[in-house]
Amino acid sequence: MEPHILSVLPFVLLLLAIAVMPFIAPKFWHKNFPLVSVTLALSTTVYYFINSSAGSLLHAVEEYIMFISLLVGLFVVSGGIVIEIKGLATPLRNTLLLAIGGVLANVIGTTGASMLLIRPFIKTNKLRITNFHIVFFIFIVSNVGGSLTPIGDPPLFLGFLKGVPFFWITDKVFFKWLLALSLLLILFYIADYINFKKAPQEIEERESKAKEKIKIKGGMNFIFLGVVVGSIFITEPLFLREAIMLVTAFVSYKLTRKELHKQNHFSFFPIKEVAWLFIGIFITMTPALELLRLNSSSLGITTPTQYFWLTGGLSGFLDNAPTYLTFLTASMGLYGLDVNKVSDVLQFIASHEPHVVAISISAVFFGALTYIGNGPNFMVKSIADSQNVETPSFFGYMGRFSLPILIPIYALIWWLFIA
Repeated sequence: MEPHILSVLPFVLLLLAIAVMPFIAPKFWHKNFPLVSVTLALSTTVYYFINSSAGSLLHAVEEYIMFISLLVGLFVVSGGIVIEIKGLATPLRNTLLLAIGGVLANVIGTTGASMLLIRPFIKTNKLRITNFHIVFFIFIVSNVGGSLTPIGDPPLFLGFLKGVPFFWITDKVFFKWLLALSLLLILFYIADYINFKKAPQEIEERESKAKEKIKIKGGMNFIFLGVVVGSIFITEPLFLREAIMLVTAFVSYKLTRKELHKQNHFSFFPIKEVAWLFIGIFITMTPALELLRLNSSSLGITTPTQYFWLTGGLSGFLDNAPTYLTFLTASMGLYGLDVNKVSDVLQFIASHEPHVVAISISAVFFGALTYIGNGPNFMVKSIADSQNVETPSFFGYMGRFSLPILIPIYALIWWLFIA
């Protein structure tokens, strides 16, 4: 049974609450956001059970468990790794650190790279850090960087589970990734150079006295990080992968020395915030995704250009992983192919490669459009907020940064490679 159009109302209300409430009622929101998220999720749950169509809802809960287990594992384990970078935080060094994060995101995922590097990135820039540092970190490390492998970002991992060969995406998107990453790094360098020149002279003198040095503590957690990333490839039995991730996180937390957590300003609030908000997002967006899937053919979505912009636009506001899967399913359905059959997936990527490429890169790239487009975005913001670093509001992030910076870059990539 097709959901009624009004069934998307809880999702719209949740998005508005996330965007507006921290600005107009910060104390209320900080205290009650779990209640708001759960209440709206329950309203969608009641709707589905009344209409005897709980299958889609249960699938959303299953995806949420997979999503949050990975985030918990990477968040807790990386929280036990202390990276100390001493010396002068020059624009060139900052740019290099972001470039490393963008590459590393393909090996340990955007979440792993974000959680590993955001704290040292904040620390090394603590004397002159501002909101654009955090925003570009989200653009590069938390999103665009992880476009080359299924490990990099959840949408590509879902494609891999459905049958897309592991290195297929690397071959097809490498130059698109390189162009987007390079342009973002150049823009960041220019902005950071201007910021650096405006910094008081005493800041430069104080930082330059410290010897250039990188020190890593809690190295055993790299083993746990490998376990979490490696467990991604376990597909059955159901939730074994998630159990391994959570147990690994628990063992890592218990074995890590408390002073390391203290040095990292580690707390569970960022992951709690993501967990509460995204349970609401995953459940309330279910009818929106279902309406898209059921009506994609009537919407006339057939070309790579349409898939690029529509998948991308919705990935910024719906979580990018289920959005990717929804449009991959819809595009294959137009040709009578089943996304749950590996042979059909292989046939589709061979005969309609531009469609899959457009859906894949837009889901990953456009995840940076808002704080809720990709899981690491909100975690990075939450960690920055907890360390008293200025971050833009939901609309400020879009109006001042993501729309004016990302859309022209993505339009250029569309024009060169998709159109």
